[in-house]
Parts: sequence; structure tokens; C-alpha cells
Amino acid sequence: MIKSLRPLLFAGLILPLALPAAAATSTSSLPPKVQQALKAAKLPNEALSLATIPLDGPGAPNYFNADVSVNPASTMKLITTYAALELLGPTYQWKTEFYTDGPLQNGVLHGNLYLKGGGDPKLNMEKLWLMMRDLRTNGVTQITGDLVLDRSYFHQPVLPVFNDDGGDENAPFLVRPDALMINLKALRFIARNDSGTVQVSAEPPIASIHIDNKVKALSSDKCDSEVTYNPTTDANGVITVTATGNLGAGCSSQTYLSLLDHPAYSAGTVRAIWKELGGTIQGQDREAAVPKNARLLSRALSPDLAEIIRDINKYSNNTMAQQVFLSIGAQYRTDADGDDAKAAQRVIRQWLAKKGLTAPHLVMENGSGLSRDERVSAREMSQLLQAAWHSPYAAEFMSSLPLVGMDGTMRKRLKNSPMTGEAHIKTGTLNTVRAIAGFSRDDNGHTWAVVAILNDSKPWGTASVLDQALLELYRQPKY
Repeated sequence: MIKSLRPLLFAGLILPLALPAAAATSTSSLPPKVQQALKAAKLPNEALSLATIPLDGPGAPNYFNADVSVNPASTMKLITTYAALELLGPTYQWKTEFYTDGPLQNGVLHGNLYLKGGGDPKLNMEKLWLMMRDLRTNGVTQITGDLVLDRSYFHQPVLPVFNDDGGDENAPFLVRPDALMINLKALRFIARNDSGTVQVSAEPPIASIHIDNKVKALSSDKCDSEVTYNPTTDANGVITVTATGNLGAGCSSQTYLSLLDHPAYSAGTVRAIWKELGGTIQGQDREAAVPKNARLLSRALSPDLAEIIRDINKYSNNTMAQQVFLSIGAQYRTDADGDDAKAAQRVIRQWLAKKGLTAPHLVMENGSGLSRDERVSAREMSQLLQAAWHSPYAAEFMSSLPLVGMDGTMRKRLKNSPMTGEAHIKTGTLNTVRAIAGFSRDDNGHTWAVVAILNDSKPWGTASVLDQALLELYRQPKY
């Protein structure tokens, strides 16, 4: 993390409040089978932080190693999304708008076309196409001025570049947030072997992306081969993507890459769609704020926040979580905050304080868990889940989490066990972290808040430890 930000992040979220009285009567132990699973994984007991709290039935809270600062990975999204539900509201929507500063005469827009972003985490190709189709329906065909992008809604923070394992820097999960983010800035490359000829295309068909197709067609109809894509950029900024590999007869493959920055992707996508709709834009691409006297041409609203957080938590979408985090900051920003990440940190700190929650270990950098510096303790996370259980929006929050053995990032875990469908669990994974957090029922039908976080230099293959913690929580004494 940038050194100048570190003190602010740590100091900004320390809440000097008293621990709940329930902590005094809690237990502190690891179930034997969880200990066995840790031993089998060659991990010390101290690698695991565990917290369980009964929410609607008998039983005592259990906190093991629960008051140490740990990296929660993507379970941090639970704090961001729950805070958003209460601070922004479950029906909160983002808006994206087209404006112009010129008149429309005989199908020609004599002026600039402005696209103003409002931080929508889910502005996809379909929504943008509908907005531009509205322009065509209203008679716009030719635009004489520039395509102007207004990305001023967020006051962007300066945060460190994160790449967990030093892998592909073009991976879509590493895309950073932006006030004008279209389609998560992802390019979809599709390769098809049709009648012995391989065709490779990109969606959206942005003009600055060229494809050098070197994929070989195979006569075999086995679809187990791979197509790889290697991008290079020339001095003029034109990106050539070389596709190589083999593809069987009748087979297809697709790959998602992030190759352009937000302005280039947004402008390229708008131009590609407008061209497909039969329109032209004569001017250049540039960035500027929408003039106060500009005229609104088209507006699109996002889905409600309650729907957005389902995508975030079910599928652990990092970029969307960061968009929501910055949106909290943008909604409550003051001049003293500096940027929307600091504003979000301040507002979430105040929100927690009003709930009487203590979080001396909590550090939020971008709100997604895709960070080396974000921290929380298992006790703090479990108490936040306990508060969420009593929230007016508990149903919306719980339903956003993956169902064990059924969907999202938990669809393949504990699939043929008594736990299938019995828990809503958010997962977290970094190369030094494995984590789960959420709500789980026991075999008496009672619900618990559960948090289990493993921090270790080599946590590979240790999901079984966390699954065992869920299974042991499920097996409660009969009452």
C-alpha cells in the first residue's frame, strides 16, 4: 500500500467501543474434527480464526483465535454490501445519461454527444445498446461533434496495484472501478470452428482491437483443446491480439480479457454500437464534464442495489464491490475526505459506531477484499453478521449470499452433504487466505452467524477445513 495512505486507513476505522456482554459467556474451542482437518492440511490451529454466534436458538457463542487481525479476502464484501443496504437503501439505483449541447436538425445532431457515468456497477452492453437505440428512435443519425466522456462522478482514490499471484494482468477480476464502467471493461474473444475454418472475433468489436488469427482447425470433434490470446500494443496504441491453438470441428471457445483503459473501452464500445445502428460520429473522443446548459437525450437506470449485491456476493465480483464502496463515498462525500474511498471509510466507521459495534481490527482499502491490507477479526465479522440478522434488510442481504451446494461460489462445496441448501455462505480466496462467512442452520433448524478464516503462507487445498467447520456447527445437540 502507498505509505501516505496506510496511517489513514488504519486510524480511520478504529472504533473504541466495548465488547458485547455475550463475549464473557462464550466458549473458545475448536471442534475435534476441525482440529483433525487442520492437522491433515499441515496447518497449526492458530492459522484458523473461528467465530460462531447463535441467532435464534440455544447455544453459546464460540470464539477461537477470533481477536487477531486477519486478511478476510472476499468475505470483506459482506461489510461493504451490508453497509450499502443500510446507507444507500435496497432500492438505490445508479444512472447513466446521454446529453448534447447542440440542436438536432433532419437527423443530424449539430454538437457534441456527452456520455455521463454515474458509477453503475452493472452497465452492460444490452443497456447501452438500448440507450443508443433510443437516440436512433428519436431521429439521431449523424453527430457532427465529439464523443465526450464525463467520468467525474467518482473522486477516485490512488490505491496500490493488486495482482495476487503475479498472473495475467489482463484478467477481468483485476479491473478497477470507474464512474463510467461499461460491461466491466471486458472483451470477449470467441473462436469457432465452422466447417473446417476457424473464425475469431471480439465482442464488442472495438476498432482499436485487431485480431491475428493463427488458430488451426482440427478434424477431430473433441472440444478439449485451448485457444490462447497474446496482446501486443504498437506505438499508435493499436492492440493486436494473436490467437493461437487448435480447435476441433464444430467446437467453440471463449475468453474474457481486459485490454483497454476505461475511456478507450467506453468510447470504442459507443462507436461500435452506434456504427451497428447505422450512425456516425464525426468528431474525436475526449473527456470533459457535461455543460450545465446541455440537453438530456437518454437516461438508463441500473437494477436496484438489492439485485446488484446478489451479483457481488454470489459470484464474488471484485470490481462491482469496489463500485459500491466508492458509491457510498460519493453519496456522503465532504470536502475534507479527499476521495471517495476515504469518504466510504469514514461513513462506514460512523455507521458501525451507531450500531455499537467494535472494530479495532477493521481496515478497508477498496471494500472488495482484493487487497493485501484489508483486515478484520473473526469476532468483528460475526458481530456484524449478527447485526445484519436484525436489520430490516436481512432478507435481501442473506439472499445475496451463495447457497451451499447449490449456487455461486459454493455450488460445488458440500454438495452431497446434509449442509446442501442449509447455509448462505460468502467465500474468500487469496493466495494466502481461505475464508467463509455467513449464515448457517443447524440440524435443529436454528440459524447461526459463522466466520472461519485461514491465513497461512500455503493454504492450498484447505477448503475442507472450512467445510468441516460448517459440518460441525450443523451437528448440534438435540433440544
